[in-house]
Amino acid sequence: MTHPQVLCLGEILFDCLADRAGQAYEEVESWTPYPGGAPANVASGLVKLGTPAGFIGCVGQDDVGDELVTLLKHLGVDCTGVQRHDTAPTRKVYVVRSEDGDRSFAGFGEIDTTEFADTRLQADQLPHELFFQADFLVVGSLELAFPDSRKAVFRAIEMAEQYDVKIAIDINRRDMFWSDPAESKEIVESLIKRVDFLKISDDEAEWLFDTIDAGAIKYRLGNVEGVLVTAGAKNTTYCLGENEGVVPSFSVDVVDTTGAGDAFVAGFIHQVCMHGVKYLEDPNKAKDVVRYAMAVGALTTTRPGAIAAQPLPTEVIAFLATH
Repeated sequence: MTHPQVLCLGEILFDCLADRAGQAYEEVESWTPYPGGAPANVASGLVKLGTPAGFIGCVGQDDVGDELVTLLKHLGVDCTGVQRHDTAPTRKVYVVRSEDGDRSFAGFGEIDTTEFADTRLQADQLPHELFFQADFLVVGSLELAFPDSRKAVFRAIEMAEQYDVKIAIDINRRDMFWSDPAESKEIVESLIKRVDFLKISDDEAEWLFDTIDAGAIKYRLGNVEGVLVTAGAKNTTYCLGENEGVVPSFSVDVVDTTGAGDAFVAGFIHQVCMHGVKYLEDPNKAKDVVRYAMAVGALTTTRPGAIAAQPLPTEVIAFLATH
């Protein structure tokens, strides 16, 4: 059995996308569910690219949870770390789209954000054996919104530190996950101080650091090895080791931006796992790694859904050869 090289901890859910773009939530007549959830997206993106990955999270004992776990297993994601909750349901998120494909999260239907199974992830049930073999732990910030899953996130960070596993975080700010969004900043900041790689959007960078300068953020954090600041259709700025740069975004026909940032993270982590962290010390190679990650993200926007839209490595290579 191949042990997962990367562990992705957090939520898995269904993104219910409005079938027609340009409609407000109240106007939507029908929705199509697509598997998603940032850490699950990263795990599936990694295995599609060829890096063994495992998902750690909690889903309900329901048909929706069964379907999501079956999908991950079918893709080849290790599900040893998946917990099941007897009564809490698996999360669904409703997503509306603008005419140009950009998405915004519209809510959770009739269920309160605190009532879903992902909030029940238990710290004392995290499997130690997964951390023995792993090289990377990837986490987001959404599960910090709930007491149980917050404990699980910080326990996973402790285990990663214990077993010398690199830690990467994609902030993925979503105020609607929090009962009190005002408390999110301090909790997120406490987690960022313990990571090796930070991926953050330009809006999130302004929120947390009052700057989108990747080098300034890296300098302020001190021990972090790399910072990547994405700006959607504009560019990505990065500071990896001593190397700083800006890579313009690729021009593609956008269908749906859901999961693009997660695909970017998968592309970046895949490259680092394949070449090693020292690879980033070469300025040209560091830039190539960022371009690869951006290509993975760009290709994901050309099809609907998050996991379903993720590219294979042959598609990424072909795309880079022509762009």
